[in-house]
Amino acid sequence: MLYYLLYEVLRRYFSPLNVFRYITIRTVYASLTAMFLALVFGPWLIRHLRELQIGQYIREEGPQEHQKKAGTPTMGGVLIVLSTAVPTLLWADLTNPFVLLALFALVAFAVIGFIDDYAKVSKQRNLGLTAKKKIYFQVLVSLIVGVSLLVLATHSAYSTQLVIPFLKRMHPDLVFHSLMNSQHLWPLAFLPFLFFICVVIVGSSNAVNLTDGLDGLAIGCTVIAAGALTVLTYVSSNSRWASYLDIQFIPKVGELTVFCGAVVGASLGFLWYNAHPAEIFMGDVGSLSLGGTLGTIAVIIKQEILLFFVGGIFVIEALSVILQVGSFKLRGKRIFRMAPIHHHFELLGWSESKVIVRFWIVALVFALFALTTLKLR
Repeated sequence: MLYYLLYEVLRRYFSPLNVFRYITIRTVYASLTAMFLALVFGPWLIRHLRELQIGQYIREEGPQEHQKKAGTPTMGGVLIVLSTAVPTLLWADLTNPFVLLALFALVAFAVIGFIDDYAKVSKQRNLGLTAKKKIYFQVLVSLIVGVSLLVLATHSAYSTQLVIPFLKRMHPDLVFHSLMNSQHLWPLAFLPFLFFICVVIVGSSNAVNLTDGLDGLAIGCTVIAAGALTVLTYVSSNSRWASYLDIQFIPKVGELTVFCGAVVGASLGFLWYNAHPAEIFMGDVGSLSLGGTLGTIAVIIKQEILLFFVGGIFVIEALSVILQVGSFKLRGKRIFRMAPIHHHFELLGWSESKVIVRFWIVALVFALFALTTLKLR
């Protein structure tokens, strides 16, 4: 809205306002606005959550040091979502379909998380939606995102080809165009693409959710991952950078950089209150929405595979759970003392703050490596 007012209307009367046509300027303002909103409204939200007795329930089988966190206000992800959405509405071009799609994913996954968190609070236990219901809703949202991208692909605004790091000549198409002329088999042409989209977005959403177990761990890693995606989004929309780095040029995706900047700013603002010892937890409303949003951004800018490096810590956390469960079911033995893996290190004697900071360092290394692969093609 501010973008429309300042650039589309008032610049005719005051030429310096032309500066707001630059995506970089609006990304900075969106990030600062998001951080400001999170910092200002954080204490208000914490106070009201305490008054409503919306506190976190801690599972008994976890590290015993965590029991003292019981009752800490949760569902703080509402602050992240609002602090991301409002600056995006203010500073981004809302006629851009990619911005609207990212906002949809943010809000839709937040609703799923809100329902899950509300169920936990109302039942006064650490169990909300069943795993099947949660996955069902996540897949549904992911399918809507996938179908929307297919529609954009028909208007040449998006490509269904897969970009593989290090293999710049290999761009397999996830849509079987040979089946599209068949009267009965044409729906099958889109199944590989939609399946892949669901795996990336649902996997990303749950990976961030699994990482959210220590004060500031998930949100700190999100700041790093979202920052890397901000860079990737910008270079994907810039013809010179895209040509130089030999990556797919997506002209209309540039406005998504503003949204990414808002995610970074909102996450930094929330980290102020979520840092150890946390005054508020993000809950599933925050972790599911952030994970789903990161996955959505990755599929829009055609960096789905690179997301495994950008969100390296999230991948490690998810894999630790998969390996732990698989090993226990097949061999009756555990690989880690406890999964997700951050609890394993806690049980080895690492302090919570040491686990958090070291995981942030690893997350930063992964993100930097992901950015270096842009030239290694």
